[in-house]
Amino acid sequence: MSAHTSDDTRLLHAGAAPASLPRTVGPPIQKGSTVLLPNAAALYDDANHLTYGRAGLAAQACLQDALAELEGAHGVCLYPSGIAAISGVMLALLQAGDAVMVVDNVYKPVRRFCDNVLKRFGVEVVYVPPRAPPEDLVAGAAINVRLILLESPGSLSFEMQDVPRIAALARERGILTAIDNTWAAGLLFKPLAHGVDVSIQALTKYVGGHSDVFMGSAAAKDPALARRLADGINHMGWAVSGEDAYAMLRGLRTLPVRMARHGASGLAVAGWLRDQPEVAQVLHPALPGAPDHDLWARDFSGACGLFGLVMQPAPDAAVDAFLDALRLFGLGFSWGGFESLAISCDPQLSVRRSTRDYGGPLVRLHVGLEAPGDLIADLRTGLDAFASHA
Repeated sequence: MSAHTSDDTRLLHAGAAPASLPRTVGPPIQKGSTVLLPNAAALYDDANHLTYGRAGLAAQACLQDALAELEGAHGVCLYPSGIAAISGVMLALLQAGDAVMVVDNVYKPVRRFCDNVLKRFGVEVVYVPPRAPPEDLVAGAAINVRLILLESPGSLSFEMQDVPRIAALARERGILTAIDNTWAAGLLFKPLAHGVDVSIQALTKYVGGHSDVFMGSAAAKDPALARRLADGINHMGWAVSGEDAYAMLRGLRTLPVRMARHGASGLAVAGWLRDQPEVAQVLHPALPGAPDHDLWARDFSGACGLFGLVMQPAPDAAVDAFLDALRLFGLGFSWGGFESLAISCDPQLSVRRSTRDYGGPLVRLHVGLEAPGDLIADLRTGLDAFASHA
């Protein structure tokens, strides 16, 4: 720069980003809205150049590449949260006059979005029983159904669907399928390999793994479908930060190791709970003899740490006593982090269309990375408090 250039200008242009960076294990975290293009022709050449930072820089691109490897996808889109990923997929694929079929055990915020946003914009929402036979489910789809949204295992009550069969039948009818695959974290079940069109995750849960960052993803194998999802993000103006993408990529590196521990500890705790007199039933599809175990054994390569249990009939005060007596299990609504968590579920069940009497209060547990023996001792304390109030 010329020695005659003023300090005002020199300070603005000094210290520019280097043309190349030293190579590190993780990608650089770039912070920038403006992307400097190489020439005038590139300014409007979106097909060959990244023209704006909101689309994601180095860390976001590396996370997308890694998730595409995990999911077996052509393209992966990133969203600010898990619910943003699910709602973003539906907004990208549906329009007024369409209908979407949603399994009735879906994640509660998804139902809230469907009932308060989709319906307001003229999209019909049809809730279907989570264990409806695939032939009945797809045969019952009206002519305007464009998408079937699955969640297997389902939130709170852990029913499973025959996902490959539903996907195959839907494809014959020209209906797209999407699944919330957060329970399997893209690792234990591969939706795209089983015929599903879009695999969605709340990366906030197991991929992040530390309960400190929000993000969601949607993966598609078909290039045209991946483009529709990417266009949807662009139209909505969503973005994720480089710092958050870096944190997610860091969590992804240790996902298999953590999931193995979550899965083994979860099964150990679930097996112990099944033998306790205060517990009527354990809802863990990977537990032999549990509901839908055959589907899990056929399609899944492992389990995570999230499952439910039905307590013996008792008043709400007994469930509260159980939860309040726990010391290692925190009381919180998320899951997938290193810590163990517990919640009562009954207040969320009343909104479901296909009601079911579980015979007792429903509780959800997330088994974290603590020693299973310590968690079992903590649960025994909680069950003693439950029994004293039953």
